[in-house]
Amino acid sequence: MKTVTFILLSVLIGLAIAEEPEAPLAEECNKELCKLPKCRCSSTDIPGDLAPRDTPQFVMLTFDDGVNIRNIETYREIIYRRTNKNNCPASVTFFVNHEYTDYQRVNELYNQGFEIALHSITHQTPQSYWSEATYEDMMKEFGDQKRQMSHFANIPSDAIQGIRIPFLQMTGNASFQVMAATGLRYDSTWPTTGFTDPGLWPYTLDYASTQDCIIPPCPTASVPGVWVLPMISWTDLNGFPCSMVDACVFVPPHHDEEAWFKFILTNFERHYLGNRAPFGFYVHEWYIAAYPGVKRALVRFLDLVNSLNDAFMVSAGEVIDWVENPVPVNEYVKKECKRFVPTSCRATSCGPLSSTHTEMTYWMQICNSCPRVYPWLGNPLGE
Repeated sequence: MKTVTFILLSVLIGLAIAEEPEAPLAEECNKELCKLPKCRCSSTDIPGDLAPRDTPQFVMLTFDDGVNIRNIETYREIIYRRTNKNNCPASVTFFVNHEYTDYQRVNELYNQGFEIALHSITHQTPQSYWSEATYEDMMKEFGDQKRQMSHFANIPSDAIQGIRIPFLQMTGNASFQVMAATGLRYDSTWPTTGFTDPGLWPYTLDYASTQDCIIPPCPTASVPGVWVLPMISWTDLNGFPCSMVDACVFVPPHHDEEAWFKFILTNFERHYLGNRAPFGFYVHEWYIAAYPGVKRALVRFLDLVNSLNDAFMVSAGEVIDWVENPVPVNEYVKKECKRFVPTSCRATSCGPLSSTHTEMTYWMQICNSCPRVYPWLGNPLGE
C-alpha cells in the first residue's frame, strides 16, 4: 500500500514539474481582503491587534544541515526533556539536507516531538546554483525531498511543513511556487535587517511583500497561502546585522559564558520588550559543539525561556499556527499541548550504494528497505 502511495505521489509531483505555474505579479496588500487565518499582509503589527504585553513571546531554536551520530549527542544534551511554563513540551525545528543524514536519528528527533523541515537534497555549491534555480530545480530539491524525508525517516508527509534554502539564497518565485504545489506551508530563508525593531511578523505571499531583499532574487508573484517566516537579524557587538548566530562577526570571546549570555539576552530583549515578533536562534550544531562557553550560555538562555510565564520555546510551524489564530497569552497557556503520533523505525543499514552524481559510494542508516542506488536529484528514493 505504501509503495502505491509513493507511486501516486511521484505521478502528481511529476505533473506539477511538467507545468510551471504562471507568476501573476503581486499587488499591494489590501488589509480588507487579506485576513487571517489564510492571509496576512507583511507587517510589524502584532496579529490579532494584541498589545505586546498580551502577546506570547515565541523563541525558535533551529539547526541547519545533516543529522548524524555526532550532532545527535548535542541535541540529546541540550534540548531533550524541556518543558515550557504552560507544561507543554518545548520544541525545536531541524532544517535537514539529505547527503550524509542518518534517517534513524531523524526519526528519533521526530519522536521527541521536534519539527523536521527541509534544507534540500544536495545543498550544493556554488551559491549561484540556488540564485538561478528554476521551478523544476526547486521541485527536485524540495518537492522530492519531502517524499524522501517521509520515506526514509518514516515520518508523516504532512508533518513536513517548512523549508530553508541553503546559504539563505532566495530563488525568486520558484521556491514559493513549488511549496504551493507540494503542500509545503512556510519558508524560513528570507533575512531582514530593515525590520528588526519592531520585528517583522510572519505573513503570506498573497500580496506583495514589503520586506527588504537582502539576498536577491526575492519573490514578486502572488502565491496565495504560502507563509514567509522572516529571519529577523541579530545585531552583533559592533552594530552589524547577522541572520545566523554563527555568522555574527563581532561577538564575545567564545569561552566567555557570561558575555555570551548577555549577548543573547540583548538580542532577545529587542523582541521581548518590543512588539514580541518571534525571536530566532538560528545556528549550525558545530558552532555549539565547538565552543563550550557558547553552549553553556545557550543552555542558560533556554532555561530562562522555559521559566518565563509569557515566553515559549516552540517550532517554526507552531509560530505559524498561532499567527493564523492569534490568542492572548492568558488564553494560549490554557490550550491543549500539541499532539503527534510517534512512528516506528525498522533500523536498516544500507551500503555500499553506488551514486549517479559521483564516483563515491555511500552508506545509509534508514527506517525501511534499502534503496537500489544512493538517492539523489531526479531519483529521491534511489529506485
